[in-house]
Amino acid sequence: MVKVAITQKPPVLLDLHASLARAVETIEEAAGNGARLIVFPEAYLPGYPTWIWRLRPGGDIGLGNEIHARLRANSVDLQAGDLDPIAQAAAKHQIVVVMGGHELESEFSGSTLFNSLFVFDADGSLVNRHRKLMPTNPERMVWGMGDASGLKVVETAVGRLGCLICWESYMPLARFALYSQNIDIYIAPTWDNGDTWVASMNHIAREGGCWVLSTATAISGNDIPADFPGKAQLFDGDEWINTGGAVVVKPFGGIAAGPMHKQKAVLYADIDLEASKNARKSLDVTGHYGRPDVFQLSVDRGNVAPVSFKGEQ
Repeated sequence: MVKVAITQKPPVLLDLHASLARAVETIEEAAGNGARLIVFPEAYLPGYPTWIWRLRPGGDIGLGNEIHARLRANSVDLQAGDLDPIAQAAAKHQIVVVMGGHELESEFSGSTLFNSLFVFDADGSLVNRHRKLMPTNPERMVWGMGDASGLKVVETAVGRLGCLICWESYMPLARFALYSQNIDIYIAPTWDNGDTWVASMNHIAREGGCWVLSTATAISGNDIPADFPGKAQLFDGDEWINTGGAVVVKPFGGIAAGPMHKQKAVLYADIDLEASKNARKSLDVTGHYGRPDVFQLSVDRGNVAPVSFKGEQ
């Protein structure tokens, strides 16, 4: 059995360093409670851009630009070592960490952001980075579209682990790509929640024969920092912006823990990795229940650079 933790505690919105400090504290808490895997919500560093669903189209361009500039300045730059505190905490506590964050593409453009998930193994090594393939609706004003270079199931200290972000889980071929890699644990950080989302997680657990771990951020208006641009215009201090919804679903379906709502806390569960393979005895969609003679999927994992320079000394 493996104890897993899913946090839905809020970050410090638009403050990378303060959010990193909170993340390290939560990793320490989870490890202290015996967890060997901890999952953070979508875009935890430095917070999901919930304001994009509240800005008036065409009417709040200046405010949106101000917020985005601050977001860019507080996004994760891998080349600058911004995630070193997470890697160090993972190694110190020997815990696998799945961290969501806004990632700055600093190598070429220096400006474009991606919605990324970073998987750190229990030795602190970064074993995968997945960039969200398709941002949803106004999210496309925040994030670029990722490629399939991170569409991988990786071997970790807690089993074979794959990730999709939010509504990527509604992309059947993306799910199939993960199922086809002998997956034990399917991680689905999100901003969605509620009965329909939980039903989708149950479907995926049955379809893929795997454990499914999902959560959004539990955050209220009172969590928005006082210096957030346009705070009074965009947020009500008493409202629940998102109630969280952390949940663990068993292979072939059925809730093992959660959903946890309106709690800025960590959900724990014990999972049996062997249950994933046992669940696929009756339904193995990329094995005996597949028809590769009829259906075939091709995934391009190539990471194509936007420019190449020749003739430099």
